[in-house]
Amino acid sequence: MLNPYGVQAAREYLLAGNAITRLEAMVLFAVPDLTKIISDLRSEGHKVERQTVPLAGAIRRVNQAATLIAPPALPVSDIKLTEYWIAS
Repeated sequence: MLNPYGVQAAREYLLAGNAITRLEAMVLFAVPDLTKIISDLRSEGHKVERQTVPLAGAIRRVNQAATLIAPPALPVSDIKLTEYWIAS
């Protein structure tokens, strides 16, 4: 079962105009299934956009609220994540 508080917080984060990756959903909101949130938003009529971004960028954003350190040998600029946001 998903964390209902984290799901609601992640939804509000997206609805406020912020972009989110699965990494941020897990670390910041304790939500392991971002797909369900995105699917629900789309079914409610929101236009959800996406793009790929480097892992390094997602780590930088996470580090604004928490501390996340990638292993030194991990090629964070080569690994890509999908970032989602609600189009206005």
